[in-house]
Amino acid sequence: MGPIYSLGDFLDMVRRRLFTIACVFILGCLLSLWFAARQQHEFETAEVLQITQPQIAGDLAKSTVEGSSARRMQLIEQRLMARGTVLEIIEKFDLYADMGALTPLQKVALLRDSVRITGVAAAREGFADDGTISVLTISARMPAAVQAQQVASEFGRRTIELSVATRIDQARETLSFFAEKEAALADQVAALEDEIAAYRNENDVTLPGTIEFRRAEIATMNEGLLEIARERIEIRRGADQAQATERPATARRLLAEAEQQLATLNAQEQLLSQRKRGLEASLQTTPEVERRLGAYDRRLEQAQGELAQMTARLNEAEVGFRLETGRKAERLTVIEPAPLPDFPVTGARKTKALLGAAASVIAALLAAFLQELRHPVLRTAAQMERETGLMPVVSIPVMDVRRPQRGLFRLFRRGG
Repeated sequence: MGPIYSLGDFLDMVRRRLFTIACVFILGCLLSLWFAARQQHEFETAEVLQITQPQIAGDLAKSTVEGSSARRMQLIEQRLMARGTVLEIIEKFDLYADMGALTPLQKVALLRDSVRITGVAAAREGFADDGTISVLTISARMPAAVQAQQVASEFGRRTIELSVATRIDQARETLSFFAEKEAALADQVAALEDEIAAYRNENDVTLPGTIEFRRAEIATMNEGLLEIARERIEIRRGADQAQATERPATARRLLAEAEQQLATLNAQEQLLSQRKRGLEASLQTTPEVERRLGAYDRRLEQAQGELAQMTARLNEAEVGFRLETGRKAERLTVIEPAPLPDFPVTGARKTKALLGAAASVIAALLAAFLQELRHPVLRTAAQMERETGLMPVVSIPVMDVRRPQRGLFRLFRRGG
């Protein structure tokens, strides 16, 4: 506390240092008024966007846009806060027109500091956090109420447009990728089939579908040859019996008929045997050809499996693209448009001036107290006794022989 031990000491200090206190207080009030006059009002408003769930369940029609909504919103925010986009908004609404000394980069920094994009996480399902956002709030703080509303609405509109464009572009890229892969696999399968057909023709190998048919045909021919052999035996037996039992003329006639029948059977047997040999030759392949054909079949089966899988994914990509273009998947909607703010969010100038005056009073008293500490003087008998432990016998007051003054100047002279 220094030389101040009681209320009387404090009042005596105030009386002596009234000039210093008054100077510091007046200077502080002037600075407070100047600061309050320079303080510019700021208005703040916010637009609220909701991330709605898909209209069609994902089990029935799944979207091809993957990733959490929080990550997508972060990417969109980065694109919104890009220098080019921010400069477009500044030029569109003629922001900071009264600050001609600012460079474009400084204006971009001011607008970035004036706009905030915050998201509210959706309720968790279980213990896992899937990064889903339910509400997105875009707030803007500007010197004018209309500008704050315009900036918040513009950022909200651009956020929705970027979200739609990003999702559609991702779905389109996915569809294009699977379409190209399917076309490439279809060409690969067609080329492999042509290669297999050329190899079979080169090695005189029948197609897989005709092997069983030719084997069945060979079996039918064997049955025909067996029937011809049986008829030939019967005809010869009948000719021998007629030659033994019939008259010579009749026997010669029957023998001639039997010879004609046998000639016909021989011709049929020759034709069937030739055809059979041709079919059997077509079924004979070497082990190397069989191995090569097996490898071809495996490659064709694998390529056809990949093509079927790619076709299924292409169908899913087409469904996802239709969901995005039809706005049936996850999307952003405005649930609270940015209102026109009625009052500034910054403090009133009068309040700031009063706070500055109060701070000036404290600073003035502190300055007076520091002056007392720099010049410690025992001014009363009580201070003499308190500081030294000696009680003075008599105290002689200071006799001021100067001409008395009036008003505040008199108090300043006494304080000195």
